[in-house]
Amino acid sequence: MSRSIPLRSAQTVAVLAVTQLIGWGTSFDMLGVMGRVVASDLGLPNEVIFAGLSIMMIVSALSGPATGRMLNRHGAARVLAVASITFTIGPLLLATARGIILYVLAWIAIGTGGAFGLSAPAYTAVVERAGPDSKRVIAILMLFTGLSSAIFWPILSLLNASVGWRMTFLVCAALQFFVCLPLHLFALPKPIAFAADGATAQEAPVPLSPSGQRKAFLLIAAATTISTFVTFGVSPSLLEILRQSGASPALALQLGSARGVIGISARFLDMLLGRRGNPILSAAMGVTLMVSSFLMMLVIPPSTPLLISFILLYGFGSGVMTVARALLPLALFSPREFGLQSARLSLPQNLANAIAPVVFTAILDRAGAGTAIATCAALGVVSLGFVLMLAAQVKAATRLCAQT
Repeated sequence: MSRSIPLRSAQTVAVLAVTQLIGWGTSFDMLGVMGRVVASDLGLPNEVIFAGLSIMMIVSALSGPATGRMLNRHGAARVLAVASITFTIGPLLLATARGIILYVLAWIAIGTGGAFGLSAPAYTAVVERAGPDSKRVIAILMLFTGLSSAIFWPILSLLNASVGWRMTFLVCAALQFFVCLPLHLFALPKPIAFAADGATAQEAPVPLSPSGQRKAFLLIAAATTISTFVTFGVSPSLLEILRQSGASPALALQLGSARGVIGISARFLDMLLGRRGNPILSAAMGVTLMVSSFLMMLVIPPSTPLLISFILLYGFGSGVMTVARALLPLALFSPREFGLQSARLSLPQNLANAIAPVVFTAILDRAGAGTAIATCAALGVVSLGFVLMLAAQVKAATRLCAQT
């Protein structure tokens, strides 16, 4: 495969990198910095504020089927444009919230925007425009979007300190309307067309029977749902976990921001591997590193070197697993099935993600960082077991195909 990237793919990555960075930074990443500030000002418990993320994930999950139909009917660019509009409404409502009602309505709007604009629709836009090279282009896109928290946590902290949280949310709304919406409408290249009977579009990378495909899908769903439950649960509470583990507020912010940068190195590896990469192997490695980071925090006395080592292992492991979650459907199913399988996988993942922030916030506030970390380690072991079962199934299917 050529080491160069076509101009249309480079343009696709450039547009989606900007809009996905802003999309994640002005939605899911916001409460990592702003959550406890908003809770104090509105007089609401932390769990209620972080439940906004649960509302976002539930709405995104329930909107999944509609998203799939819209993608098939109108294409990814128009769906992403709709996301920019709904993402604009959410922060505007947050900026004017004085109580629970507008706060909940804001996260319903943000959840709708997440369904139409984050991850699967963006990856579908890539598949529409990159064709057989989609795997590499998705990995390149994720190389940039992994910086969302590293970029937006310091920005949000600075804005909050300078102009307050309400004006900060207004800035988030302006970014969506004046930056993301025009890019989605006018800057994405035109999609390419797959031949209806093209072998590339029809052929699955792994020779699985229909029952084998169902089993593989269930294993992927189980492994990725559990792992993303951990990462989505930890992400908004990471700064607090680091503080309770001995980090100063400044060090916690530095380490939390560095986590996204570290994850970029994992995505860079997938970008370099391109079509030669193995998402199943990547998933196994990513979950193993995550489990190792949590176990290390449990058995080694707190210190700054320990926290740095934890962020290195967890950041790299979660980055690897994020790429693997996006690419596993392309590794096991044909390109023409990508949208369908990704949409199906998003349902259990988003439902799990919906409860993860609330669960981890409650564990952290009531039982402390140690219990939260132990929970992550146990769930990671279970996820790793499902990945290994999937690897064994693929190996057996490939061996059987070679024999016949």
